[in-house]
Amino acid sequence: MRIGMVGTGYVGLVSGTCFAEFGHDVTCIDKDQGKISRLKDGEIPIYEPGLDELVEKQVRANRLTFSTDIKEAVKDKDAVFIAVGTPTRRSDGHADLQYVYAAAKEIAEAITDFTVIVTKSTVPVGTAREIERIVKETNPDADFGVCSNPEFLREGAAINDFMRPDRVVVGTECERAAEVMRNIYRPLYINETPMVITTPESSEIIKYASNAFLATKISFINEVANLCEATGANVQDVARGMGLDNRIGSKFLHAGPGYGGSCFPKDTLALTQTGQKFGAPQTIVETVVQVNSNRQKDMAKRIIEMCDGNVDGKKIGILGVSFKPNTDDVREAPSLVIIPELQAKGAKIAAFDPVAMEEAAKQLDNVIWAESSYDVAKDADIIVILTEWNEFRALNLDRIKGLMKKPRLLDLRNIYKLTEMESKGFVYQSIGRRSLDGENGSGNRLKSVG
Repeated sequence: MRIGMVGTGYVGLVSGTCFAEFGHDVTCIDKDQGKISRLKDGEIPIYEPGLDELVEKQVRANRLTFSTDIKEAVKDKDAVFIAVGTPTRRSDGHADLQYVYAAAKEIAEAITDFTVIVTKSTVPVGTAREIERIVKETNPDADFGVCSNPEFLREGAAINDFMRPDRVVVGTECERAAEVMRNIYRPLYINETPMVITTPESSEIIKYASNAFLATKISFINEVANLCEATGANVQDVARGMGLDNRIGSKFLHAGPGYGGSCFPKDTLALTQTGQKFGAPQTIVETVVQVNSNRQKDMAKRIIEMCDGNVDGKKIGILGVSFKPNTDDVREAPSLVIIPELQAKGAKIAAFDPVAMEEAAKQLDNVIWAESSYDVAKDADIIVILTEWNEFRALNLDRIKGLMKKPRLLDLRNIYKLTEMESKGFVYQSIGRRSLDGENGSGNRLKSVG
């Protein structure tokens, strides 16, 4: 199949490259001449494990090309995917669809034979219908079908997610378009991947509802963690006991500083706005959004409390600034809330992240960007683990302790064992588990050991 992919951001580049791996002929299109030039030179503009090798392989096989000329690139394609950004509008919280609609108009002007126009971007319900209207208005003679095909890619595991998805969702009422989509995804049939063929409206809601539900699980377990701290229970044991129930499952039941990234914050907010627009308020999701916002600010307070209520002039070492490991994405990351909150109280911040420091430096001022975890620890009053990168799981704790001004560690990802930290002589606190001095994370004395 001949495929055009409009947009070479995270979704577009990963999807286009993986389609090429399926054996399709793919052209990735972007108006950013600099980005296209870098891609042609083999430079990958995003960090995703394994993507650089896969892009190189597909380019070498002549199945993947890059272009800035959308009219020439989408001509004679079987399907053209729209994978441009849909950022949150600051004015009202709705998804900004200007780039989606602009792409649809340009595609309409260029297509010749029957073409399926596919929204890969995350878009609110009703977008596919509007794209259909725009195409008809722009090119009344166009022979086309419109389809919604949301992505379900986890940053850091995107290639595997694309190649071995839980499901493929296709929203269309055009049987010709549905057949093209079946042919595009035919390589997945060998894995018996379920394909959900539904209406565009259902497909669009599936994406938002899925992300909102996962975000709900995260906020839920974070609130349970607060209860565990107040009662002496262990949130990891609670999560495991819950997760063994097949109706619940263990994924996304990991207490921490709150969710971030390019999807959950944007999509939960967009879903609540859609609910308000259609007179069907999404009250649970509205609460999830508020709980997560409060969570990140509460983590900053917890750091201050662990520093005896005052961080003015103190050096705070931060390990991890990306919203999750295996990505350089800092969009809506807890670090972007926590670090400024601490700086406002006079703290000096030193931070280290294996890959995300360059991106974080664009949004965070007056941070000392360290060369290693041990560089962060030098003369630190406290170390805070914000992101669970693998290299933070096996730190030389004796070395860390020797470098610090005071051996205090706040583990917001629960990657260390209480007994281990006790044996090393750290003042140690984590999330939803008792601290080593018999107090919970809020400083309240516990009557029993969890």
